[in-house]
Parts: sequence; C-alpha cells; structure tokens
Amino acid sequence: MLDLLLAAAALAVGYALGRIRPWDRLDTWLWRRFTFGGTWTRTRRGRAATLAVHALVRPAATVHAWRHRHDPQPDAAPLTFRTTSPEDTDRA
Repeated sequence: MLDLLLAAAALAVGYALGRIRPWDRLDTWLWRRFTFGGTWTRTRRGRAATLAVHALVRPAATVHAWRHRHDPQPDAAPLTFRTTSPEDTDRA
C-alpha cells in the first residue's frame, strides 16, 4: 500500500513539475533580468551570476550563444526607393 502511495505521489509531483515548468520560467525570468534588468546586470559579477544560472537552466543554448558571441551581425536589408508619378497616385 505504501508503494502505491509513493508511486502516486511521485506521479503527481512529476505532473505538477511538467505543467509548471519551473526551468522555463526561470530561464524567461533570467533573460528578462539580463536584457531589461537593473544596474546589477551591468556589473561583471551580476553578468557572471546570470550566465552561471542560465548555463544550469539551458546549457545547450548557453554554449551556442557563447560560441557565436563574436559573429558579425547580419546586415539590414537595403532600402529600396520607388519613384511614383502623379498618374500612379491619382487613380480613382
């Protein structure tokens, strides 16, 4: 009977953790603090703490971001201008 009760409790805890997703919530919270955070994320200690916790939460994404931190940013699409004549704009 105790085994059945422990199995049910483990199943309930696993289901609750799957629904709550605390790692995703922690990752989102950290990203918001890191991106839009206060003055503590602008210090080396604050960034190191954020990076360490983010590495625990999403290790693959952290490694990918670290490896590509010096990649050049993609160029913006060039602006294209089109000249219009009065005949093009005065269609009624």
